[in-house]
Amino acid sequence: MKPPAPRRVLRGLRVTGSRRLEFSMDNRRVPALLFGMAQPEEKHVTPVSLVVDLVLVVLFFAFMFSVLKTHVMSTDPRMVVIWGLIATSCLTGVFWLALQMFRVVFRAHRAAKK
Repeated sequence: MKPPAPRRVLRGLRVTGSRRLEFSMDNRRVPALLFGMAQPEEKHVTPVSLVVDLVLVVLFFAFMFSVLKTHVMSTDPRMVVIWGLIATSCLTGVFWLALQMFRVVFRAHRAAKK
């Protein structure tokens, strides 16, 4: 008599109620992660906050461009402007993210005090 063959465990394999084998890769289901979050009760973005963000970001962009264009190591004015704009756009994106994080933390801190 032969010893039983070792059982192979297949990842993504499941047995349904009818004892039929199904592979999870064959089923096109939408992950539950996309629909599991609750919707906010109030909107935190208002037209006023958008205008304030836009003004702050434009002012930061202009300030950083004036600072960074003096640090470009070129004598060609066109290259100074191009590389100054590239560096300034990266820093402005980081500033915008920091501004959004500040708003979220400030709102949570204010709500925790209440």
